[in-house]
Amino acid sequence: MFTEYEIESMIEYPEVKEATKALKKDFLKTEAPYLEISDEDFFSLIIMTPTIGIAMADGKISLIEEMALNKKARKLSKGGYFMKKDPVVYAMKFLIKNYDNWLDKFSEVLKLTIKVTCGLDSMNLKPFDENHDLDYNEYREVVLHSPYLLIRFISSFFLENDEDIINKNHKIGRSEYDRMILIAEKLELNHMSVFKMFCKTFQ
Repeated sequence: MFTEYEIESMIEYPEVKEATKALKKDFLKTEAPYLEISDEDFFSLIIMTPTIGIAMADGKISLIEEMALNKKARKLSKGGYFMKKDPVVYAMKFLIKNYDNWLDKFSEVLKLTIKVTCGLDSMNLKPFDENHDLDYNEYREVVLHSPYLLIRFISSFFLENDEDIINKNHKIGRSEYDRMILIAEKLELNHMSVFKMFCKTFQ
């Protein structure tokens, strides 16, 4: 789970800031012309996109899932909004309403952010055949040697508690798993050995 300070740091990359501002302008004009939200909080909404998608995998969001999403959004909001209307939570309602229409555009900004902040162009990724069984010791080693931010992205997107990424007994429904794979493909995480191994930890 990212902190508001990590959000603030990531959006300071010029490419990320420019892409965030452009998407924010497009999104607000189309979905919420009267919504007031800072660039940092809108970037937090972008970060929430994969988690929202998984929650919507069955076509609707349960009350428990909504509460979990709201809790996560509040933690990402700049300054915190415990007793006040949270801009990320409020903006999330507009994204959920037309999620499928915006997934690709939001994913493009996320993909750019991952590439820029993790330096993926210079990474030497160890190959892994997803048809093979997971070697848990090898998985732990790959996680520990992967860029810190890459692991943070994967855990923040796809786990409720990002500290348990090395756990080999994650539980997930089939529809949620399929949605996770779809989103990973859009973010170009699916070809990475650490993500392929991560998928093997789900039951």
